[in-house]
Amino acid sequence: MVNRRHIRSKVLQTIYAMNQNQSDRIDVYEKYLFNSLENIRELYLLMLSSLIEMQKVEKDFLEVSAQKYLATAKELNPNQKFVNNHVLNVLANSETLNNWLAELQINQFTLNDHYIKNLLDEVKESDFYKEYMSNEVNDFEEDKIFAIKLFTNFIAPSEKIYEFLEDSKISWIDDIPVVNTAILKQLEGLKPNGYFKINKVFKDDEDKEFAKQLFRKTVLNSNEFLKEYEDKTKNWDLDRLADLDTIILNLGVCELQKFPSIPVKVTINEYLEIAKEYSTPKSSIFINGILDALVKEYRQENKLNKIGRGLID
Repeated sequence: MVNRRHIRSKVLQTIYAMNQNQSDRIDVYEKYLFNSLENIRELYLLMLSSLIEMQKVEKDFLEVSAQKYLATAKELNPNQKFVNNHVLNVLANSETLNNWLAELQINQFTLNDHYIKNLLDEVKESDFYKEYMSNEVNDFEEDKIFAIKLFTNFIAPSEKIYEFLEDSKISWIDDIPVVNTAILKQLEGLKPNGYFKINKVFKDDEDKEFAKQLFRKTVLNSNEFLKEYEDKTKNWDLDRLADLDTIILNLGVCELQKFPSIPVKVTINEYLEIAKEYSTPKSSIFINGILDALVKEYRQENKLNKIGRGLID
């Protein structure tokens, strides 16, 4: 689920928190790092549950309406196309998904169902929903298109849900785009009668090890990495350098020196993008200049020990 850039960002945030607290407890903050990454699974499951809860809320509404003493013909015989949506049923009936939701006690949208009810009201007022409900076509592909648009156009961009997630766990704010992208890809890939597979947090053990080693090697060698570029900051006062910029530079130097399989361009491009997102407007220009100068120096001194894919420029 998480990609290397997101891993790099999490390592950056962890080292920043460690520095702010003036701590040298690598073990404590390594645990913090992996907790932060593993929490992404909870967010992923919670966002999936929003689709299930929306279908459930509508089912309950139709059942209550049909039991009214003076129920209308429409209430007694409602259009059930939405509650019978094939894709929503795949999610609702997934034993694996339901087991995960129960094990991690993911029930926030059940306990706070007003978020789902308000969002459902908004959906039902839309032309998108009315067109879907009036269309007599009832197949898996049409239901999948509807489910994708429901998630993309209503759930993912909902400001109320965003605020709810922010209040629930602040670390989720950076994770929302990653999770939403993963869910969208899964919805797009669903097949009729297909098995719904729960995404892993890490693509493989290699990515998990990358997170661990990037954190450890950067922290343990930070003073040595600082010496690598302190003479290249002619127009920058190191003492006034933003803490985040120093950490980003140390991460970049760490990858250049300690990760032979990662291409130089990948390292530089990744930390330029991270600098744009997390630091000051001028940071990416500064970081690009420092890392570029270091690469030229390492090449001249034959200090870039790259192998395999890392040899790619």
